[in-house]
Amino acid sequence: MAFDRDSIRRLVLDTVRDSGFRRGTFGGAVRNDPPSPWQRVTLRAIELRGQPHFQFSYFDGKKDFAKNFTLDEATTPLSEVLEIGFAGIHLETATEAIDIRTSKKGKVFVGRKRLRAIEALPTGHDRVKDVPLPEGRASWLLEAMGIATPDGRVRPTMRGKYTQINEFLKHFRHVFDDAGLGDLGRPLEILDCGCGSSYLTLAAHHYLNDVLGIPARILGVDVNPDAIRKSLARAEQIGAAGLNFTCAKIGELEAKPDIVFALHACDTATDEALARAAAAEAKLILSVPCCHHHLNDQIRPEGPAEVLRPLLRHGILHERTADLVTDAFRALILRVMGYRTDVVEFVSPEHTSRNLMIRAVRGLPPCDPAFVEEYEELKRFWQVTPYLERLIPVFDRTSVPALGAAP
Repeated sequence: MAFDRDSIRRLVLDTVRDSGFRRGTFGGAVRNDPPSPWQRVTLRAIELRGQPHFQFSYFDGKKDFAKNFTLDEATTPLSEVLEIGFAGIHLETATEAIDIRTSKKGKVFVGRKRLRAIEALPTGHDRVKDVPLPEGRASWLLEAMGIATPDGRVRPTMRGKYTQINEFLKHFRHVFDDAGLGDLGRPLEILDCGCGSSYLTLAAHHYLNDVLGIPARILGVDVNPDAIRKSLARAEQIGAAGLNFTCAKIGELEAKPDIVFALHACDTATDEALARAAAAEAKLILSVPCCHHHLNDQIRPEGPAEVLRPLLRHGILHERTADLVTDAFRALILRVMGYRTDVVEFVSPEHTSRNLMIRAVRGLPPCDPAFVEEYEELKRFWQVTPYLERLIPVFDRTSVPALGAAP
């Protein structure tokens, strides 16, 4: 079947009028000539005072506002949104997901997928696992990311990555309100450091904007140009507004994010991400470090640490000790910077051996003398200088006189 503007309009209107309609997203490049103030519009079926309504949320790049309409009133604003000519439209009912994509040449692609009944019709007693991106529900996105097959099933080889993404987003949601991110009155600014193949970047953008209805702009950064090119192509494919990627070193960025992600940024790239977050006074940091080489090369069974010679003489134990010491320093430095920090296991080791997450929420007084002293004692014991200390101005001796000289 060939699709033109009229047939697309009928498909959208019929889907939205369906009793099982849940949500819709209109975004991506604008293919029509008339300019539009909106970069993105979302539509949700809601209930007000016991009556069904539609909620339209409009985002212009700086702020968003919502308007509610009865079922009869909604036809006019919906037609106005369709006239804008967004390149990407995603609609979801209780049983089906529909994706409508318009290419630069005006060719229209329509994808329709059935949603599994148990996931599409949740009740108070359903047993569907509570994950941000349920299998079969967000299959259009998972397929674009290469995680799911065309029929919506997660590929066996991608099961670990799928689990990691969902668990990361669950931790994010757990501390979101605690970080005071729900009432900024503007779109969230998120920086994903070492984004690589952008699985987390794409998933977080969809989860915030399309699932939670929280406007957010996300910038993914990586030093691999091939990874950035592929990420930009995926963002265009799914028509995601407010999602961008850049090829650069983390330390060279001048971004001012509210939130910083760093999932498996290698070695000192994790420190670069934490330093960028601290410099920007980001409200929330979620970091899952990868390999640890910097302190691994410095730690020796000498001085106060000589008592640990039986531990450090074994290569694997030396490596794991260095991993733990590195992350303990990182968490402590962030605490000195005024972040409430904890280190948690964010996913089972069967999915990745690098499964410790540093969670940091800004809001405590910086340079607490007790934690500064803890930091100095830890440095004296190991006789090392963490890489992160070199990046964060709080350790400038002129600003924090309590800190002693580096070894």
